Amino acid sequence: MSDAITLSLYITLVGMSLVFGTILLLWGLMVLMTRLLAEREPGPEIQDEARQRRARAAAAAVAVALAEQAQSRIGYFPMPNTALVSAWQLGMRTRQMIQKGSLKQ
Repeated sequence: MSDAITLSLYITLVGMSLVFGTILLLWGLMVLMTRLLAEREPGPEIQDEARQRRARAAAAAVAVALAEQAQSRIGYFPMPNTALVSAWQLGMRTRQMIQKGSLKQ
């Protein structure tokens, strides 16, 4: 083989070995960091506090959902007689009722 082809093969070999070596080095660093910085299992008193916080958060979420549901019923307007409603009003009110969930498509 000529010197140019041999030189290019050596450069390719060095470049590929640098890339794969760097990948292996980064992989090893990630494994080391995850082992050193991994969170330990919390003690029983911390687990109880976390359980209580989750229960309070769930209760607050239920209270908010019930309040939103009650509030959505307050703004309900019955449909007037058909003669008093234009086509545009009918379309807008139908869209609002679909968004509120009182009409099923």
